[in-house]
Amino acid sequence: MLSRRHLLLGGGLAAAGLARAGAAQPLPDAPYTGPFGTVPELQPLRGWLEGQDRLAEGLRVQGRIPAGLRGTLYRNGPGLFERGGQRYAHWFDGDGLLQAWRFGPQGVSHQARFVRTRKFELEQDAGEFLLPAFGTALRAKRPLRASDDVNTANTSVMLQGGKLYALWEGGSAYELDPDSLHTLGPKAWAPELKGMPFSAHPKRELQGPHAGTLWNFGTFMGKLALYQIGADGQLQRSAVLDLPGAPMVHDFAVTEHFIVFLLPPLALDREALKAGRSFVGAMRWQEGGANRVVVIDKADLSIKAQLEMPAELLFHIGNAWDDGQGVIRLDYVHTDHQRFLSGEFNRMLQGQASPELAASHPRLLQIDLIRRRVDIERRSEQVEFPQVDPRVVARRNRYVYYPEARAATWGHGALLSLDLARGLTERFDFGPGVMVEEQLLVPKPGTRREGQGWLVGTGFDSRRQKTFCTIFDAEAISAGPLATVWLPYWAPLGFHGHFAQTA
Repeated sequence: MLSRRHLLLGGGLAAAGLARAGAAQPLPDAPYTGPFGTVPELQPLRGWLEGQDRLAEGLRVQGRIPAGLRGTLYRNGPGLFERGGQRYAHWFDGDGLLQAWRFGPQGVSHQARFVRTRKFELEQDAGEFLLPAFGTALRAKRPLRASDDVNTANTSVMLQGGKLYALWEGGSAYELDPDSLHTLGPKAWAPELKGMPFSAHPKRELQGPHAGTLWNFGTFMGKLALYQIGADGQLQRSAVLDLPGAPMVHDFAVTEHFIVFLLPPLALDREALKAGRSFVGAMRWQEGGANRVVVIDKADLSIKAQLEMPAELLFHIGNAWDDGQGVIRLDYVHTDHQRFLSGEFNRMLQGQASPELAASHPRLLQIDLIRRRVDIERRSEQVEFPQVDPRVVARRNRYVYYPEARAATWGHGALLSLDLARGLTERFDFGPGVMVEEQLLVPKPGTRREGQGWLVGTGFDSRRQKTFCTIFDAEAISAGPLATVWLPYWAPLGFHGHFAQTA
């Protein structure tokens, strides 16, 4: 096992923070010092400047919340972007804000608390940025000892073994109290794994021999850490494999027999890091390269196969399954690497302009391990944040659910269901001025068939300047929401969530 010190000294964020000052001309990853703009749909990206927690009870409900929908929608995302007159350049850099929408017999409440990471507490006391960030070129003003020193815990959230965790890309999961949302501290799954990266996209199986098992990974310095965690929240197995040439791996997939990674041809320009660029600013797309498909056998956590496919950047995978005969089927969302790496994406965090979304479309992948062949079906819908019924994770699924962009303005303003078996779609368009976030399928109690559930997710109405949460019948999306719950304020836009059902 590599020492935790190597996680820091290997480069990336820490190297950027220890580098000398950058170029004289402003770069897309330089901190922003101008005023925040007035574009209505971008106001939640202002963030909560004061860094305070919030609670709202007895929320207003339009329609009727289904009687069987009980539990908590946990959401995580960047919530604080500005300190000491400087703003982060990149959306991914803000400090993690955990939200809890609680659905109970007495109504709906909303609670939000910042994750009190070491970074958050240091910078909160100082009133300024002290540490480097993923997409903003900042010099470290405090010693960097490990990757958790820059952990923002801002990307996703999971509940396993009764414990709640805020997740990031490059460091430990942070444990929080599921009721109060108070931060308890970083989680070490085993002494030798303390401080190891634990990604923001764990996969939980609810069927088969691994029912209740949660799988996850972390990448660092050309290595891949794998985790298998039981339903009780205890680590069952772990492994560290060689995986060179993978500076950014955001998501992965599991099937009944395999773990699958799709690695785009990205490289890290260490000279750019030394010159003061951020981690994103130092990423370079390898023209003429290919995506690597890495397939790992669950039985012994060894690499079973490595194949190639056309080069595409991707962040999110919906689901994967295998037929037991060496064929894997997987869906993901392709994104435009040029838009992401150019810095144009950063304009939205200034609130000055509403850029068009980078092209992001569904891809349906078939991996034949026997014939060593990869086939891709491309679709044209403009989507992101794919979700499936949690009961079919790692098993054959028919439906994938997405927020969808329908108008020319920035953001996803519709909800889309894609039927993989028939190639058909069903959607609901919220209309102009509305931005829809990730939508989770919550199974209806007592049901077993895929899709029998509610889609629960959040959004922002720029005309009202308020955040809302909607509940749809997943089998009748076009009929519109069964209920809409309104906050009396807007909340910062987030990334990913988890719905914890209660009886």
